[in-house]
Amino acid sequence: MEDTEVLHHIERLVGEEDALYAHAADGQGMDGEEQRRLHDVQVHLDQCWDLLRQRQARREYGEDPAEAVLRSAGTVEGYTG
Repeated sequence: MEDTEVLHHIERLVGEEDALYAHAADGQGMDGEEQRRLHDVQVHLDQCWDLLRQRQARREYGEDPAEAVLRSAGTVEGYTG
């Protein structure tokens, strides 16, 4: 997957995240399914940003960015810096 493809996917996810927040802000709140979907979207966004950072780091150090992999939610969400 190329950087542009990852960025387009991020844009779609951000759009979905914004729509979920907008729906919640209109006074109806979020039901359980919408809350789960929001969480899933946010985790997937974190994974996509992580993938982009991996690709950029590989490129910077002369490695093949195509070897970057989408890491598990547990890995990305559990990162403490």
